[in-house]
Amino acid sequence: MIKRKIIEIDRDKCNGCGLCTEACAEGALVMDEENKAVLAKEIYCDGMGVCLDVCPTDALKIIEKESEEYDSDATYEHVVKARGKEAAEHVHGIDKEEMSEGKKEKPLAPDLPMGCPGSMARDIQRNPVSSVNNTAASAETAQSGLSELSQWPIQLHLVSPYAPYFKESDLLIAADCTAFALGSFHSNLLKGKKIIIACPKLDDTTGYVEKIAEILKNNTIFSLTVAIMTVPCCAGLYNIVEKAVELSGAKINIKKTVIGLDGEVNS
Repeated sequence: MIKRKIIEIDRDKCNGCGLCTEACAEGALVMDEENKAVLAKEIYCDGMGVCLDVCPTDALKIIEKESEEYDSDATYEHVVKARGKEAAEHVHGIDKEEMSEGKKEKPLAPDLPMGCPGSMARDIQRNPVSSVNNTAASAETAQSGLSELSQWPIQLHLVSPYAPYFKESDLLIAADCTAFALGSFHSNLLKGKKIIIACPKLDDTTGYVEKIAEILKNNTIFSLTVAIMTVPCCAGLYNIVEKAVELSGAKINIKKTVIGLDGEVNS
């Protein structure tokens, strides 16, 4: 036993949303029979506190206490069994050279962690629009009100950087109000993209830069579009994305789309 940093859960504050179980790459947090977050094993918790950013009730905190040491190898095997090899590659402290040499156990097919059903990662399949007449098809889609949403969840607090739908995708990061101001949001902006929504004024943006950076680092993102409103506070979202791109080291250009209060696209 050593004295080290480790997560502590306030059961009275925990509302059972399960977001922390998805945010923890090490799979240290699970939901118990009372739908409260608990540590699966102390050796799986690296004490870095990534889960703190997603807890809506401040039920989590980092403390120093006597505990077993964090065990990256045991954690890797734990995540392989629970979520698959792809997820296990993100475990903190594993020997990636050893992994590349195939010395670690081959996993079963990957799965996503269980948490609140409403925040579980989902791919939404859409029927492809016929390419015979793209202009007519796009107009028909817009008029019929068909959705172009192809994944869930979409709010930045809820998405997991390791959700499979982000891999090899075009990404749209949009301010909350843009979809209401731009009538053709689905057909002109969202179509063919994965989306994240956020509000730089009303959200607690703590950890937003780091989470977007993780998405960019751990997935092949072909293009990145940021949609904001003309109002001054909305520029904060573009600044967050700029910082995230820099932090991630990704070589990707940001396309900025600014929408006026009248619904006109200004850039």
